[in-house]
Amino acid sequence: MTHLITGVAGFIGYHLARTLLQRGDAVVGLDNLNDYYSPELKKARLEKLSAHEGFTFHHTDISDHEALEQVSQNADYSNIIHLAAQAGVRYSLENPGAYVRSNLVGHANMLELARNTSGLRHMIYASSSSVYGGRSDLPFLETDRADKPVSLYAATKKADELMSHTYAHLYDIPLTGLRFFTVYGPMGRPDMAYYSFTRKMIAGEPIEVFNHGNMLRDFTYIDDIIDGILRILDKGHLRKEEVPHAVYNIGNNDPVRLEDFLLILQGELGVEAERVNLPMQPGDVPATYADISAIREDYGFEPKTGLKEGLRIFVQWYRQYYGE
Repeated sequence: MTHLITGVAGFIGYHLARTLLQRGDAVVGLDNLNDYYSPELKKARLEKLSAHEGFTFHHTDISDHEALEQVSQNADYSNIIHLAAQAGVRYSLENPGAYVRSNLVGHANMLELARNTSGLRHMIYASSSSVYGGRSDLPFLETDRADKPVSLYAATKKADELMSHTYAHLYDIPLTGLRFFTVYGPMGRPDMAYYSFTRKMIAGEPIEVFNHGNMLRDFTYIDDIIDGILRILDKGHLRKEEVPHAVYNIGNNDPVRLEDFLLILQGELGVEAERVNLPMQPGDVPATYADISAIREDYGFEPKTGLKEGLRIFVQWYRQYYGE
């Protein structure tokens, strides 16, 4: 079985590709290796993946329709897992064009690729918990309204869901969107708070704590995310309605206060953070909390890794990787 993974040098893409390769599947990976965060980390992920015989990599930007067509010509993909996107809520304030190119044009290109791939079983794509906006009624349900995004990033992810529904309706393509909730772990994204806090605390630098720490996040460990994706890949799309498009929350279902998160991280690092308390950043939301009833019922998904265990594993990896 051959899987096409976009964003394969990214955090989730790398872990998914590695797991699929380890079980004997073939993976064709696409990534543009942009410099939103250190390309060196992306190259390190690729180096690990390249050690597997079943891995093929193309340095390709999904927003480039002709390049995408060229690498996919005559390809035979069983599944597409579309994870490539311009990430980051705050960066969307600085560089909105990057989000339009990658998250809108790129997603449309991937839908076209799925439409023209004969024998495709399923396309899974990345959405985000950010589509829920600044809601205060918790937990978030897939049936909740999600039409008031507070960042351009969130707006592009909601647009991806709408485009996907349309393609499923028009062309009968099995599509599943996953609303990820604050994914963390080894080989993670350096722009995420847990990663940057770790770096700054080890270096003795102050950390910026937005909204004075009065935030709630549903931290989800990477291994649990990969387990959920594999369950969906192996079981396939479950057509419950006439249109073969479904969207699921995939989170830990156990939100943690930022203050408690910092206490756990300080304990794992053996360092007390020097804090700079700041107001809420534009585009940020005060809370995320995934109701996972739907993905639990359909696919048996059940997160297993608590925050303390997950941060311990991350800190061990961080110290080893950076020689701290």
